[in-house]
Amino acid sequence: MKDTWIDRLRREPAAAAALAIFALSAATLLGAWYFEFVLKLAPCPLCLQERLPYHVVIPLSLLTAIAALGRAPPKLVMVGFLAILAAALCGAALGTYHSGVEWRWWPGPTDCSGPMTDFTAKGPLLEQLQSVHVVRCDEAAWRFLGLSLAGYNVLISLALAALAVCGLRAPMHR
Repeated sequence: MKDTWIDRLRREPAAAAALAIFALSAATLLGAWYFEFVLKLAPCPLCLQERLPYHVVIPLSLLTAIAALGRAPPKLVMVGFLAILAAALCGAALGTYHSGVEWRWWPGPTDCSGPMTDFTAKGPLLEQLQSVHVVRCDEAAWRFLGLSLAGYNVLISLALAALAVCGLRAPMHR
C-alpha cells in the first residue's frame, strides 16, 4: 500500500507543526497584503515592522518541516522551532505595543510620517507638504469584533508560538 503525505505527517508531528506554522504565517502575510493592495488600507510604520517576524518564520518553518521529514538530527529541528518561537513572541510583543498605541494606553513612535516629495520639483513647498498623506500608528484603520489588525496579529503570533511549542514537544524520529 502506498504511503500518502497525510500518513507521513501523522508519523512526523514535528513536520506537521512546522507546516501548520508555514501555512498560518503565509496566510497572515497574504492577508496583510490584501488589506494593503486590494482594500487600499496603507500600513503605518508599526504595521510594516509587525510583518518582519513573518518574513523570518515563513522560510524557517518550511526548512524545519523539510528537516523533520528528512529525518535530520532532532537538535536541528529543535533549533528551528526555538527560532520560530522567538520570532513569534517578538511578533506578539510588537502587536501588543501597536495595539496599546491604538488604544492610547501609551505613546507611539514619533516617526509615523509620510514620504517627502522631491524638493527640487517646481511648485511651492507648502503644496507638496499638503499632498503628503500620513498613516498614523495611533489610529486603527480597520476593526472587527473590537480588535484591530494589530490585535489580530497578537492572537496569530501567539498561535504560532503555541504551534512551535507543540513542534518542540513532538516526538522526532532519527
